[in-house]
Amino acid sequence: MALDGMTLNLVCRELNEQLAGGRIDKIHQPEKDELVLQVRSQGQNLRVAISTHPENARLHITRETKQNPLSPPMFCMVLRKYLEGGKIVEFAQAGLERVINLKVSGYDELGRQREWHLLLEIMGKHSNLILVDPTNDNILDGIKRYSHAVSRHREVLPGRPYLAPPSQGKSNPATLSEEDFRTLLYTHSVDSRLSQCLLKILDGFSPELCRELLVRAELEPDLSLETCGEYELIRLWQSLQELVAPLQGASYQPSLVKDAVTREPLAFSYLPLLQYQGMLQETYPTLNNLLDAFYATRRAKGSLKAQRNDIMRLMNAELERLHKKMALQEEAINSGQAAVKFKYWGELITANLYQITRGQSEVEMLDYFAPDCPVVTVPLNPLLTPNENAQYYFRLYNKGKAGIAATQPLLLQTKDEAAYLESVKTALENAVNPAELAEVRQELVEQGYLKAKSKPGKKDKPTKPQPLRFISSTGMQILVGKNNKQNDYLTLKLAKPKDMWLHVKDIPGSHVVVPLDKAEFPDDTTLEEAAALAAYFSQARGSSTVPVDYTHVHNVKKPGGAKPGMVIYENQWTLYIDPQPELAERLQAPLADA
Repeated sequence: MALDGMTLNLVCRELNEQLAGGRIDKIHQPEKDELVLQVRSQGQNLRVAISTHPENARLHITRETKQNPLSPPMFCMVLRKYLEGGKIVEFAQAGLERVINLKVSGYDELGRQREWHLLLEIMGKHSNLILVDPTNDNILDGIKRYSHAVSRHREVLPGRPYLAPPSQGKSNPATLSEEDFRTLLYTHSVDSRLSQCLLKILDGFSPELCRELLVRAELEPDLSLETCGEYELIRLWQSLQELVAPLQGASYQPSLVKDAVTREPLAFSYLPLLQYQGMLQETYPTLNNLLDAFYATRRAKGSLKAQRNDIMRLMNAELERLHKKMALQEEAINSGQAAVKFKYWGELITANLYQITRGQSEVEMLDYFAPDCPVVTVPLNPLLTPNENAQYYFRLYNKGKAGIAATQPLLLQTKDEAAYLESVKTALENAVNPAELAEVRQELVEQGYLKAKSKPGKKDKPTKPQPLRFISSTGMQILVGKNNKQNDYLTLKLAKPKDMWLHVKDIPGSHVVVPLDKAEFPDDTTLEEAAALAAYFSQARGSSTVPVDYTHVHNVKKPGGAKPGMVIYENQWTLYIDPQPELAERLQAPLADA
């Protein structure tokens, strides 16, 4: 989600409390769209991150450190010229717009005290950071330069006058009276959705904050304006006052919403978001702490996604190569199987040598191998004797048979390798953190698909795989391997011979183990839940009625030379069950040391 104007207002308040009067010691530009100011304020060094990323534009104090380029970009050098050594006057917001003006008191080339304005405009893909001379409102430089060829409204080039983004004509909800609020609402068509009306009239409100307003007012999210009566309008106004109270000096509680299973951050705000009932909500002492945690996690997730996509592209390329190879091998086998007729032709010619003469291009004979002995026509080479024609067809048959014998093992190897790579793709999709992705990468390095990152002679310390742990509704433990290394560890080392083992039938997926003490089988509820988890953590996650095999661990074997995660099993039973994402969320337990 993007920062809304309401949250930015409170962020600026926190920044002013900590940084107003502070000295800008250093300026770095670690990425093309991100700036870091190192500020000495109130006896401590603080770093301020300013980003114009299309999806992650933001402003907050950060603890994260990034590697800087060897030579600073031009915009960074311009900022160092004007802002380094200057003192922060304030972080000012234009109304509740997502435009923040960092005012810095510094000196010009002649040593005269001057003020400079660094303007952060958070506008999605049009976000920008612009240094302006306030004496004449001319642009000194921008982190993104563009001319009228890109924007008809304005140019962002050195020497051009600075024009603020066009106003949206919204009203500040913190200064709005109830009467004006109602009047503004009904300037829109009565059949409009209430959430859309709120978004168009309230400055600083995002779509998410508009939904929160409706939830707090206990109104339906798709409610239309024409269905609003006096009760709905009163509830709406009261809830609006709750949301704007922090802007008027009331306390607030920064909250971060996380997915209950993956712990992935989903949303944040300066107050708990009631629209995310059932999700995890963590509170933070300040909005700056919250934003730093949220964007650091999002950055790590983006890095994880990029690494996963790189490996996925390699896997897809390898699979494409294998499928082409498989097609050629199957074609060779089909051609060899078609050569069986040459054996019959050679035998028919041998049985009818007495009626064939040299120079014939074909001969009609009775097919003694068929029940009704039909007449068949066999082509001949007129330059060869009848016996030579027969030997020619025998050679073709033997060549085809030899081709089948040589190609079938290769086809099986190709199919096994393709099945293995499909299992790796499933493991990649299941990887939700760097450690799990590192396990998949290490496996591919060991199998020769990727090159090791570490230098020769340096080996990473091996870590013990950590399968996922779930607790069934009846209190039994269920263990799930999320990649091939975890699968091998779980099935071949951690599980006991009498434990129950589950896997989707003929589809790449996770190994699932239900540890058993004295019972021969788990209870029905645990067995069904384990089967549902096996279906969910497989390539059949989006399907329904998935076949899941289950047997005891002592029936599971790993053939010699088999790739990681590849096993064979016998004496199995089969359940048909639907994958259940909510079950994985409900049953997941903290991982215990194996």
